[in-house]
Amino acid sequence: MMKNLIKIQYAILFGILILPLAIFAQHNKNEGATEKVQLAKLKAAVGARPDSLSVHTAYIEALGIENPEVEKQYAIWMNKYPKSAMVPYAIAKAYLNEESPKAKPYLLKAVAIDPNFTEAWGGLWTDGERWGDFTVSRGYLAKAAQSDPSNPNYAFYYASSFRTVDEGKWLQMSLDVAKSFPNHERGAQALYWLGERSKKIADKLKYFKLLHDSYAPNKFNWSESGMSSYFNLLLSEDPQQAIILAEEMAKNEKAEKKEWPGLVSQAQIIAKAKAALDQKKGIEALIILKQLKLPKYSSFKTDLTLLKAQAEDVSGNTVAAYDSLMVAFAKNPTVATKKAIENYGNKLNKSVGGIDSEIWARLKANAPIATPFVGLKRYLTPGSSSLADYKGKVVLLTYWFPGCGPCRGEFPHFENVVSKFKGQDLAYLGINIVSKQNEYVVPFMKGSGYSFTPLEEMDGRGKGNLDNRGAAPMNFLIDKEGRLIFSNFRTDGDTEDDLELMIKLCMQNNS
Repeated sequence: MMKNLIKIQYAILFGILILPLAIFAQHNKNEGATEKVQLAKLKAAVGARPDSLSVHTAYIEALGIENPEVEKQYAIWMNKYPKSAMVPYAIAKAYLNEESPKAKPYLLKAVAIDPNFTEAWGGLWTDGERWGDFTVSRGYLAKAAQSDPSNPNYAFYYASSFRTVDEGKWLQMSLDVAKSFPNHERGAQALYWLGERSKKIADKLKYFKLLHDSYAPNKFNWSESGMSSYFNLLLSEDPQQAIILAEEMAKNEKAEKKEWPGLVSQAQIIAKAKAALDQKKGIEALIILKQLKLPKYSSFKTDLTLLKAQAEDVSGNTVAAYDSLMVAFAKNPTVATKKAIENYGNKLNKSVGGIDSEIWARLKANAPIATPFVGLKRYLTPGSSSLADYKGKVVLLTYWFPGCGPCRGEFPHFENVVSKFKGQDLAYLGINIVSKQNEYVVPFMKGSGYSFTPLEEMDGRGKGNLDNRGAAPMNFLIDKEGRLIFSNFRTDGDTEDDLELMIKLCMQNNS
């Protein structure tokens, strides 16, 4: 009797455990059946409308682009619908969005079927940039622009592609984009980048004014953004005009922003301070300038530091001017700050060599040893590399990946600087942070001709003070003794000279 009772109790307990598992299994079975039905419906939709991108997108998203069944199914569809360029383009677009090297052959099939397929040519351009063959990718971009002259996107991108190849052509084509598309953001964007990337101050001012006059800042986002850069230029060159611009922008600014009223006050303070400096009233100028609190990422910070130093000097306190700039330079090294340091140092009877030694002493005192990396795989030669391999060389380190547009935009400026140190003790390294894009790396290096040594990131390694925080580009400069001297800087057409100066400082100082 007791044995039977125990059996019953076990049966009840076992049943309690099994029942939920059975329910769970039945739920999964039902869910799987539902998914199959949905996939069948999406598959049928593609069959009914093979030239519709939306039905392809829905099918691929449901199946998952990593699923090997995707390529098998599209091989079937390409064979079944040989005249549909959309079929290969749909899977190509999915791979493009994943920044996958698998996109290219499908894009080529799409334009072979339809030579006027604008978006497919555009996709080949995007993919071509990741392979590093910029001449070929520019050709694809030309095809995209020619296939649809009314498309402002490709007109803009095609013009922009000449910036580092033929500056005159870039300039004229960008102006043509602005003229041809007066009611489109791309027209405003073309003028914005002319203003940002022109090297001469006079040209910058000219293009920002043209942007302001041609594209109402309250209607075009790129024009609104450009006015901030225009304002900062005017602060340095013509504070009274900066006041006028800020007042106009404040009047038309959306209620939720309310940034420009503060900039009106900022311009008024700078105008008053400069007027005081013109009258050699240094103490008064300094009192005025100390009222000014700039936003964290203001591009006027260096100019403000220089103005304060000038006020100290005019008031007779050249030592304070010199010291303040030494502190500022250690945090944000620029050629303009270095020149001002040398100017005030000369007044204090300091030699250029002595000034450089002081600068280096400050930099070295605040420089930790760079966290070493060990055993990062090399792409171009067998084996791996560690930071210790470069002891005795200055190391310019950048984090990147082939699909990173800002990285590709920065590389030409790095090359312009690095080429000046050819044959010297400078190692230029690039750590690829997206291993899924490994297939792009070697062709990218060969096609682009860039000179950095590509290394593959290692998952989970401790990066310490060389941590890119998962972002790219992120840049670091390490001296010959392995000290981290400069971090988190960016380089563009306006700051190449600053990077050259930073490398020179690290090159010339070995202890």
